[in-house]
Amino acid sequence: MTRHATHAAFALGLLALSAAAPARAELINATNPATIKAIVESQGWPATIVSKAGDDPYIESNRNGLKFLVLFMNCEDGKRCKTLQYYMGFSDTKDVTLEQLNKWNKEKRFARAYRDDVGDPVLEMDVDLDFAGIPRENVGETLNTWASLMDSFREFVFEK
Repeated sequence: MTRHATHAAFALGLLALSAAAPARAELINATNPATIKAIVESQGWPATIVSKAGDDPYIESNRNGLKFLVLFMNCEDGKRCKTLQYYMGFSDTKDVTLEQLNKWNKEKRFARAYRDDVGDPVLEMDVDLDFAGIPRENVGETLNTWASLMDSFREFVFEK
């Protein structure tokens, strides 16, 4: 092979390798509420960012009539947040016993249930987006998991 042909073959080989390499996934962290809002909206759910001076921001949303919050946690002065928490509760039923909630926590993964300070059953799910973050697709998948858990929790709380 001539010198030019060798260089051309090498260049074509590099080009083929770079074309075959998978694209790097966009990593999402909790530092920008607008990014998380856009991901919530991409699920087809409305989302409103609530930001008050001195408090950590949160997003209000709902899915199939189930209102929930996306809380930004582990923040520094309401900014540079590191984690999220999905949160929902039912104020129209207080007869869920601690034994029932313990059963939920024993049988379900990813989220925990308890009674809040006024006795309402609530559900929470933590999402760690610290350091470089996680791929956008994974954040969307946490929302899919959350949606399934919200539906299950509603059935659980209101089953008689």
